[in-house]
Amino acid sequence: MQFRLRFFNCLLAGVFISLYPLDSVAQQQTPGVAGTPVSGEQQPASATTPTDQPSNPQSTGAAHSNEKEGNQNQHGTSKDRLFFALPNFLTLENAGQVPPLTAGRKFKVTARSSFDYVQYFWYGALAGISQWENSEPGFGQGGAGYGKRFGSYFADGTIENFATSAILPALLHQDPRYFQKGTGGFWRRAGYAVGHVFVTRGDSGHKEFNFSEILGSASASAISTYSYHPVADRDVSNALSVWGSQVGYDTLTFVVKEFWPDIRRKIHHQETGQLPTSALK
Repeated sequence: MQFRLRFFNCLLAGVFISLYPLDSVAQQQTPGVAGTPVSGEQQPASATTPTDQPSNPQSTGAAHSNEKEGNQNQHGTSKDRLFFALPNFLTLENAGQVPPLTAGRKFKVTARSSFDYVQYFWYGALAGISQWENSEPGFGQGGAGYGKRFGSYFADGTIENFATSAILPALLHQDPRYFQKGTGGFWRRAGYAVGHVFVTRGDSGHKEFNFSEILGSASASAISTYSYHPVADRDVSNALSVWGSQVGYDTLTFVVKEFWPDIRRKIHHQETGQLPTSALK
């Protein structure tokens, strides 16, 4: 279990280091600073203005809107992928009030995310690192040990996904989706993302304590610890360790989900030299 905690700490540090510069860009590009164009503001024509610049200052914003609409469908879910790979189907950008998901839809989207082809590579990589470090030595080494670790990671992730995003949300009438804040500074948005672990939206649209996340991850950790993990690891301390690492990993995931649209827009604008619209908010 120590591998899980070390892996989570490394991910958390890496994400914050990579995301924090977005806040610096936002602070530097404030309206009223000489030489800094304001998003959506018409710039005066001059002889030095490149002729290939778009004549409509709103074209970039419209492109972003079309991109968002293309990623989100009429069912109230998304077709987006974190870093263009990992499923991000339960995240909505600037969605506001949307109809709640039906219980069947919660299960369907969770299943689509849990059994997405990318997940097999992800769990395979985690199992390989775990084998290299010989974490949970009760699994052994060789092909059999790797297979057990792969199955363990796959089962851990799948059980936790269904518990937090389908089973308990359906029973408790809570919304498993993450609604991106999208505005404000880095720390305000990061705090909003971290707070989602404890506060979520109910199917009624009101804020509620996130029982689905807290109880779902706890039940998933208990199931995994006392069923298919090595006998030597079947104790309360390890169950609590797995629970903590799952909640921590979910917290990290919410932070990444919050800032992923900014990162995606930044990547798309690197070739043109333009700043993401969100960085100017």
